[in-house]
Amino acid sequence: MSALICGSMAYDTIMVFGDKFKNHILPDSVHMINVSFLVPEMRRETGGCAGNIAYNMKLLGEEPVIMATVGEDFDPYTKWLVECCIERMHIKRIDESYTAQAFITTDMDDNQITAFHPGAMSFSHENRVTDAKGISIGIVSPDGRDGMIEHAAQFVEADIPFIFDPGQGLPMFNGEELLTFVEQATWLTVNDYEGRMLQERTGRSLEELAAMVEALIVTKGGEGSDIYVDGQIIEIPTAKVAELNDPTGCGDAFRAGLIYGIEHKYDWDVTGRIASLCGGIKIEHHGTQNHKYSIETFHQRYRDSFGSDF
Repeated sequence: MSALICGSMAYDTIMVFGDKFKNHILPDSVHMINVSFLVPEMRRETGGCAGNIAYNMKLLGEEPVIMATVGEDFDPYTKWLVECCIERMHIKRIDESYTAQAFITTDMDDNQITAFHPGAMSFSHENRVTDAKGISIGIVSPDGRDGMIEHAAQFVEADIPFIFDPGQGLPMFNGEELLTFVEQATWLTVNDYEGRMLQERTGRSLEELAAMVEALIVTKGGEGSDIYVDGQIIEIPTAKVAELNDPTGCGDAFRAGLIYGIEHKYDWDVTGRIASLCGGIKIEHHGTQNHKYSIETFHQRYRDSFGSDF
């Protein structure tokens, strides 16, 4: 049995501007900006929520199944998935479309200007959850609006438990739609900012939202995470890391750990620590899919961080 990962596949083009934006954007002229930044340093990374989650699950020894829509420019990403031995059967190519991509320019103050093109992601509703066989658990992560709505309903129809992970897609939905997602989901995960937005849009507290699912997981960056389950809150510490390099993709790595722990029926305090370590290993590396480890190494790092094994 496998996990079905519904979400985006994307390219991230990351550029570094060797100065500060504030030196080139005049405060009294923001209504008529016309600037050009020289970016001699640039790299292109594979990314997207579904791709990142699946990559981290593969490192844990699992066989994730990605369900996503991509464009005609997906061949380099396909080559990478082949190298990683990640299932591609339910990745649908959309003709005359680009794969979703973000163009990110960072300055010396770590400020960022990002342009995001959804491209083929907008056609995610053309995939159906029921087309994938042998699925025991799923996740609805940020994707095209219609795709997220339909995939959640299809998981319910197929009686497959799933995690609802609204992420950066949360602003696309109103309170009523978000409550429908929560009612359909088995588990719910957000970061602390998304948790506040979710409460504001639905008019429900975290405790009330947690009562609607088997568990609500709230990540808090360097402060660890909280798991709301059975009327209590389990506090999960951060894992030990060698260095803090790049937080991009840490949330997706964390979610891969959640799925792994749920699949293996670990207690929530163990599942949360597995997820925490997944995110911790990722933050040590630049990019979202450039880290590697064996499951033996992962166990050792778990013992080093938390004083026991799982």
